[in-house]
Amino acid sequence: MPAGGRTGHDQGWGGVSADTTAPITAATATAPAPAGAGRGRRRRSRTPVVAVTAVVVAAAAGAAAVVGLGGRDGGTAASGGLPPATAKITRQTLVDSQTFDGELGYGQTHTATLRAPGTITSLAGTGSQVSRGKPLFAVDNAPVVLLYGGLPAYRTLAAGVSGSDVKQFEKNLEALGYSGFTVDEDYTSATADAVKRWQEDLGRPETGRVELGQVVYADGAVRVDTHKAEVGNPAQPGQEVLTYTGTARVVSVSLDVDDERLAKPNATVSVTLPNGKDVAGKIADTETVIENNNGGGNGGSDPVTKIDVTVTVADPKALTGFEQASVKVAFTADARKDVLTVPVAALLALAEGGYGVELVEGSSTRIVAVETGLFAAGRVEISGAGLSEGAVVGMPT
Repeated sequence: MPAGGRTGHDQGWGGVSADTTAPITAATATAPAPAGAGRGRRRRSRTPVVAVTAVVVAAAAGAAAVVGLGGRDGGTAASGGLPPATAKITRQTLVDSQTFDGELGYGQTHTATLRAPGTITSLAGTGSQVSRGKPLFAVDNAPVVLLYGGLPAYRTLAAGVSGSDVKQFEKNLEALGYSGFTVDEDYTSATADAVKRWQEDLGRPETGRVELGQVVYADGAVRVDTHKAEVGNPAQPGQEVLTYTGTARVVSVSLDVDDERLAKPNATVSVTLPNGKDVAGKIADTETVIENNNGGGNGGSDPVTKIDVTVTVADPKALTGFEQASVKVAFTADARKDVLTVPVAALLALAEGGYGVELVEGSSTRIVAVETGLFAAGRVEISGAGLSEGAVVGMPT
């Protein structure tokens, strides 16, 4: 440094001199200089000036770095001037909360497709609810019914067949009131007899076999969303017939992967409805999905990973009058109750590591090392010796 030059902090708002060769203490900061003491007897420190870190980007211009505090146990420094602005230390509940756009509806949409050829002769109405054992549509006047389960139908079930799909089907058959067989993974002649009775009630041929395409599995009762085909259309395997959703009203939110910390299963959220009313909600499900991002150009762009969040509302009656609508969803990642906080811009980076704040006490200031906690809403949780609610800290211009 050139002789007679000034450190970055000499020029900044903190006013703490860095030109000393010994650690500054409370005693040396407040005691008067000895008689005859002059600047010629002092030697400027070679400690490098440390820049204010990225947490105070907004205040970086003109904000000074703190240097040479001689430790992190509450060192102090005499002030040659007051900071250009101040703020008070407050005691409050600090909440890391973010709000996103959401869509009120019925959740994820699924598609029912044909598995056997024929002609579509009926379709469940859009908006209608279909429960276990009821038809979603019919092909050649034979109903294709809804059953509950997570495993899709993928083969014909008949006597001698074994597997988890058999057990799933037999659970449904028993739930529909048919008996005389054991619910297990074996499709026996007793199962076939019960199936014949079920087929008779449906008006299907009594074969005792469950052919591929006779049932559609879903997690529970469904709501028919849209029709993909019309009555009278010829049916071919793989053809889309209709789409369906769950029956419960839910809110769907798409988050970036950077916000995954907010998507905690069973966490409480707040949903703001179009009429301005806030209702409590809970995260019921999260799913990582990869979306194609075409970007509007011929070349497109790479797929984008998203977190799809499903939120249920505690009071479904509050949704009356809203079929499908845009809403706001406030997620809370973390919260700290009854903590001391300062604006993030009040933090200073210490040369020895960590952060400090400049306490303003009348016409003087001192630097106090702090431990930081939660950052939220432009403020930061702090703790350390010498800190109290209402105390004044220096701020950049």
